[in-house]
Amino acid sequence: MKSITIKGSERESVGKVATKALRNAGAVPCVLYGGNQAVHFSADERAFKSLVYTPNAHTVVIDLGDKTFNAVLQDIQVHPVSDKILHIDFFQLNESKEITMEVPVKIVGTSPGVLLGGDLRLNQRRLKVKALPKNLPDFIEANISELQMGNKLYVTKVETNNFKLMHPDNTVICQVKISRAAMKAAQEAAKAAKAPAGKKKK
Repeated sequence: MKSITIKGSERESVGKVATKALRNAGAVPCVLYGGNQAVHFSADERAFKSLVYTPNAHTVVIDLGDKTFNAVLQDIQVHPVSDKILHIDFFQLNESKEITMEVPVKIVGTSPGVLLGGDLRLNQRRLKVKALPKNLPDFIEANISELQMGNKLYVTKVETNNFKLMHPDNTVICQVKISRAAMKAAQEAAKAAKAPAGKKKK
């Protein structure tokens, strides 16, 4: 999985006044969990643009000058009106311990059902996986090459290389639904087939 570096600085004060001052200065207060003790730090809000405002999944290198940590984003708080980032929690990675996180779904192939007029519906845009940090995939490939009209693609049909999907076997990733146009065409074809043949002229 691709990694993004966030440069920040450790926080000496974590009170409400200091936190408000950080936000007013355009910085985001953050906490890194998973180590021997929590690490409080802050970074410029612009540094999180390619981590937060993207459909892709990334691991993070937190660079605090004299210390660096490998981590993943665990939780984010945003302002309900302005969408301004208020706080971010990270979780420190351990190369020998599995981590669970969500990664995006990537559709590949061409569905015969879609070619016949069906509508492709993506039920799961992201899937939860569990793996060692080095085996975390950038995305999950959902191959729709065999989906006919009305077919569904379940998680059991996805190839998993050195990672596990944390979903029940009956979880549907995507499906090809019969479109209104295709349904209307099928109904008209059925009516035409049932219609009696015209009388021959004398």
